[in-house]
Amino acid sequence: MNMPFYVAPEQVMKDRADYARKGIARGRSLIAFRYDAGIAICAENTSSTLRKVSEIYDRIAFAGVGKYNEFDQLRIAGVRHADMKGYSFSREDVDARSLANQYAQSLGQIFTHEMKPMEVEILVAEIGHVEDGSADQLFHILYDGTVMDEDMSVVLGGETDTISERFGDLDVPPSLGEGVRLAASALAGPDRQLGADALEVAVLERGSSRRTFRRLSDEETTEVLTA
Repeated sequence: MNMPFYVAPEQVMKDRADYARKGIARGRSLIAFRYDAGIAICAENTSSTLRKVSEIYDRIAFAGVGKYNEFDQLRIAGVRHADMKGYSFSREDVDARSLANQYAQSLGQIFTHEMKPMEVEILVAEIGHVEDGSADQLFHILYDGTVMDEDMSVVLGGETDTISERFGDLDVPPSLGEGVRLAASALAGPDRQLGADALEVAVLERGSSRRTFRRLSDEETTEVLTA
């Protein structure tokens, strides 16, 4: 009788993590940051139809990097979860924290029990009702279900350390224009320049409207970059 092939659980987890990280690193990164009127998400994306940043609910945005079809599945699941919860209870009961926990459980389950982990990192951002931005939330969820509650800014994708160093630490929220220019420069690096056609920029904007998500057009992005 042949003995079954044995692999230590630690090695299995390490191999899955390496596989997921390599898949994520092949994609392009994004930066989310708090600015003086809300939360902005700036992603390197040359496609005019495939979106990395989307609206989940009234005050909640979703962003993903890595394998597009996988993080788009998560986006759709998040929209359905938020719609069902808002319909069953009330719109105020839908929040980024519970949504991030749902994503974390799903990704953790897949990473632990499935043969192939999801090659994604995702962001769930929520703009709070407080005008000073103290209630704004940024949740960064990794491929293995790890959740990180970020403060002023977060980088998702491959070269996170390098891009984070170029972007720097924000002591106070910048204006939208300053933040987008800084993010575009950090994503591009010293040897490139990113124009509006290579960027996807969206914001959760404080105001009187119930829905706060707004996607910047190429014209608006160009105006912001050249200001």
